[in-house]
Amino acid sequence: MTKLIVAVVIALVLAFFLFRPSGKNRVDGAQAKQLVKDGAVLLDVRTPGEFASGHIDGAINIPVQELGGRLGELKDKNKTVVVYCRSGARSASAAATLEAAGYTTRDLGPMSAW
Repeated sequence: MTKLIVAVVIALVLAFFLFRPSGKNRVDGAQAKQLVKDGAVLLDVRTPGEFASGHIDGAINIPVQELGGRLGELKDKNKTVVVYCRSGARSASAAATLEAAGYTTRDLGPMSAW
């Protein structure tokens, strides 16, 4: 039992460091709202069920696990993409995927930050 607890703690610590926002592209709610007002794409990377239960007006939904195969839906690489999810882990992952594909991103983190 002790080994299991230690393994879980280690996994949680690793997940924290792997998926935490780097800070370089993190924005707060006011900054995100201004970016969207200025033409940025607002991307919700939660599941379709989460999106259907409530989302930020104007957001498009591409679940993070589908993002790599659906980048074409974002069309214009010259537009900044503001990404959010429920807690911030998926948005950080999505922002990294988008950056690697040549998009400029800003990570709002959790939807509640809006």
